Amino acid sequence: MKNSSSLMKPGMVPPPPGEESQTVVLPPGWQSYLSPQGRRYYVNTATNETTWERPSSSPGIPASPGPHRSSLPPTVNGYHASGTPAHPLETAHMSVRKSTGDSQNLGSSSPGKKQSKENTITINCVTFPHPDTMPEQQLLKPTEWSYCDYFWADKKDPQGNGTVAGFELLLQKQLKGKQMQKEMSEFIRERIKIEEEYAKNLAKLSQNSLAAQEEGSLGEAWAQVKKSLADEAEVHLKFSAKLHSEVEKPLMNFRENFKKDMKKCDHHITDLRKQLASRYAAVEKARKALTERQRDLEMKTQQLEIKLSNKTEEDIKKARRKSTQAGDDLMRCVDLYNQAQSKWFEEMVTTTLELERLEVERVEMIRQHLCQYTQLRHETDMFNQSTVEPVDQLLRKVDPAKDRELWVREHKTGNIRPVDMEI
Repeated sequence: MKNSSSLMKPGMVPPPPGEESQTVVLPPGWQSYLSPQGRRYYVNTATNETTWERPSSSPGIPASPGPHRSSLPPTVNGYHASGTPAHPLETAHMSVRKSTGDSQNLGSSSPGKKQSKENTITINCVTFPHPDTMPEQQLLKPTEWSYCDYFWADKKDPQGNGTVAGFELLLQKQLKGKQMQKEMSEFIRERIKIEEEYAKNLAKLSQNSLAAQEEGSLGEAWAQVKKSLADEAEVHLKFSAKLHSEVEKPLMNFRENFKKDMKKCDHHITDLRKQLASRYAAVEKARKALTERQRDLEMKTQQLEIKLSNKTEEDIKKARRKSTQAGDDLMRCVDLYNQAQSKWFEEMVTTTLELERLEVERVEMIRQHLCQYTQLRHETDMFNQSTVEPVDQLLRKVDPAKDRELWVREHKTGNIRPVDMEI
């Protein structure tokens, strides 16, 4: 059965109006599109051939000038999208083989085309050729381990016998990152509490009256030691305040925004996958209905021919109408399925790239704020050092001889005088 729906391939963006008309006209049957990265490529709508190179319309010049051309069906994650959504096979994690070339475009598959079950595998209600039967295919990001290339299949759950969807693994990764960010914020908060408590104890100790009666230059140095504690307490209070405003608070704010972005991605893809599964089931139901109607029509026709039944020609026409209606219903379900599948492919690529961007942004943001933490820590050490510099200066000026002279002058009781002795 031929698919009557006309679908734009996922990830494709139609060229802006008039863009192609400004250059050489494409050969008949060729269309140009933009990849998700904005790179233009070309598709032959009749053969599904794709190329990064602009096909030539000049006679005698081959239309496939380079290794990037492929006569195979459109690809998804490096795999050719097949036709019939066969009955779901046991889903296993498909290992994608990496290529060094440029990436190819994503493509949609049509449930109307037939392919051997032995050479196919069904993933998320979408049928793909088995990887062992396919040549190596190019990826969207051949030089990176990108999310958009490696999370289409399901994976066995290490905690049980079930499977986890590839997209669910990405969500788990993001949720783990969000939790780590929360714990980092709590860690910084505890550090702030320690700083505040430490500053409080330093200020309290600076007011202690112990050894306050020390005199002379040593007494001045001792008084400066106690004052330096008050100065250091102020440094640590400022450090804790900056930790709150420049490290802890940005981490928490980013986490809240990250949480909102995650929720949008989660709900969107989940809804699309449910819709895809529902329309896949509708195709299978319509296919079975068509088979039953065709079998009924064939049986009645045979009975009429051999005159084993009193069925009239009108009964045959009625059965034929029902069979035709069942075929039309199947076509409609196929079209709806193709639309849902195309949308799912497109949104999967877009959303996985968005999750990848969010993860890179999260890691970079945390790195920057941890660098800010170390910078503040270095500044605190520098300010702490400055609080003891006056102490060092006074300690270098301590002079025991001078202190003794000053004390004697202030506390003397009289000079030594000779004592007269009687003989």
